[in-house]
Amino acid sequence: MRVQTFSRAQIQEEFTLRFQSLAANDKRGLKKEFDDLDEVGQNLPSRAGTTEANQNKNRYPYIVPYDHCRVRLSVQNQNPFSDYINANYVPGGGTERDFICTQGPLPHTVADFWRMVWEQNVQIIVMVTALRHKDIVLCENYWPFEPSIVQHGRIQVTTVKRQQGPDCVITTMKLRQRDCPAADRTVTHYYYSSWPDMGVPKDPASLCAFTEHVRLHLETLPRLGPSVVHCSAGVGRSGTFVALLWLMQLCVRGIRPDVRAAVEDLRLHRMWMVQKLQQYVFVYQCLLHWLNARMAGAAWQHQSPILNTIHPKTQPQNSASKGNKVRRKHHQHRKSTSDEQFTSTKHFLHPSNLLRKLLPSSTLPEQHSKYSPTTTLPLR
Repeated sequence: MRVQTFSRAQIQEEFTLRFQSLAANDKRGLKKEFDDLDEVGQNLPSRAGTTEANQNKNRYPYIVPYDHCRVRLSVQNQNPFSDYINANYVPGGGTERDFICTQGPLPHTVADFWRMVWEQNVQIIVMVTALRHKDIVLCENYWPFEPSIVQHGRIQVTTVKRQQGPDCVITTMKLRQRDCPAADRTVTHYYYSSWPDMGVPKDPASLCAFTEHVRLHLETLPRLGPSVVHCSAGVGRSGTFVALLWLMQLCVRGIRPDVRAAVEDLRLHRMWMVQKLQQYVFVYQCLLHWLNARMAGAAWQHQSPILNTIHPKTQPQNSASKGNKVRRKHHQHRKSTSDEQFTSTKHFLHPSNLLRKLLPSSTLPEQHSKYSPTTTLPLR
């Protein structure tokens, strides 16, 4: 299947005009798009999360995973309810299971969280919430901040490196299963704590830089398993992050981004993804900022902005050397890719990177269709 692609300039110009049109008259068009998504997925069954035996595993009783795409843990001690965790597989540009969106762990679900990370071969965890807001606990502290070892159920978690940036903390951890001590795995934990609950960050540039760094990191990894994204409930901020990263991936591959279609698809996999109008508008604002920065030749078009802002005292010399090699590799790859190659289907739509049934067309976003849970939603 040949997918039509467009230049960076075309995508940036069309998206700018689209946003300006929707934002006119006090954001009337954006409000209508968001309101039209209100009922998407609301009738999908979510029986497992409302079962009495599982109710205490939900941080918020009204936010539970849809059954058709919930993450199932291995059954423990022949207990049929031990497979439950408040988490859903969601798409992100490659497959139906690019990401797992989940709630922030509770004190009694931390072991289940790490069991999920191990069983799903997770390599990246993105946390877009603070642990607390005033006296309200938004997420249990489930990983060791400083280099140390903790045990959660059968999983041993060891922090080996911590990098402090102005807007995030990047922690490298080793995981080891108690029954198999010889085999360990590396997990990178991204902690973006400045995103307020039920709101948006103050600066689009900050979230764009953070998301771009995670996106570039994902491109360097083999597809062993999904990446985990969570906030407190795992719907508002988590959905906003995944939607933004997904749309960035489209643009990089020369495909027109469609915010409404992406959010609609996400809501067919987990309820209330991109929960608030403010978050929905922020996806547009961040993507426009990112597109403008790329067109302006910003430095982070070629390399990670987060690594450039890590405080030198928190970054060991050997890891800095490795980081430089990774950045040079990305720079050489980007430099060798001309504008003509950017629009090449052969280069950007290689089978290993093929986006999930995306069929760009000239249909207007106002045309709204109903999709079944198993239908792949094309980004128009």
